[in-house]
Amino acid sequence: MPSHSPLATDFQVPPTVPAQGSLVFLHGLGMDPAVLQPFVQSLALPVWTLLPSGPVDTGNGGRAWWPVDPARRQARLAAGPSDLFDRHPGGRQLARNLLTDALQRAQALAPGRPLVLAGFSQGGMLAVDHSLLGDHGATPMPTPSALVLLSSTCIALDEWAPRWHRLKGLPVLVAHGRDDLDLGLSAGERLRDGLQSAGAQVQWLPFEGGHHLPLVVWRALRRFVCDVVARPAPTSAKPRRAGAEA
Repeated sequence: MPSHSPLATDFQVPPTVPAQGSLVFLHGLGMDPAVLQPFVQSLALPVWTLLPSGPVDTGNGGRAWWPVDPARRQARLAAGPSDLFDRHPGGRQLARNLLTDALQRAQALAPGRPLVLAGFSQGGMLAVDHSLLGDHGATPMPTPSALVLLSSTCIALDEWAPRWHRLKGLPVLVAHGRDDLDLGLSAGERLRDGLQSAGAQVQWLPFEGGHHLPLVVWRALRRFVCDVVARPAPTSAKPRRAGAEA
């Protein structure tokens, strides 16, 4: 069974030029964030990249952002591609707190520059959950300049839906495999539609493939990040503030 263990040190990938921003990339369920490091390095991004580790040890070097029961997950996978919009995973508050810390560390590497938050699968769920529900009172919470959601889905949609408007105007890249046998394409479309209803600036990338990160997605990520950090900084925009969880 998954167990909690101390959070591992972030893996960092330095920029290839003077830093134009920072990127926090959240791994998926059961992944070792170290395996993402060479892929990120190959992108030669103009930003500092942080690859934090989730607090849950899933065994065999894998991590997760909240516990997932292996037997229930296997039963879900056996039933075919799914959508988790009605699930309310336990442990999200801890995951949101840890993500706030990671965002603060990333922001400190490139202060005053754009901050992009990306996540694959469970990491994408956390990215949106944090953006909508994260709230730390008087503690300043870094606000991402853009989101990248890769092969992900909605969760706790009854909690998310009243808060979609908080992502209005935010650039978001949403990519999903047409043949995803874990989280079906319809799950990615539901996520896309929710963001579009909020008025987010959504780039939708359905790709040929399953629940993974093919070259077309890495290339899209690179283009998206480079575009975000190259945009002129807004002069009068007020920072968005996420609301408290109901």
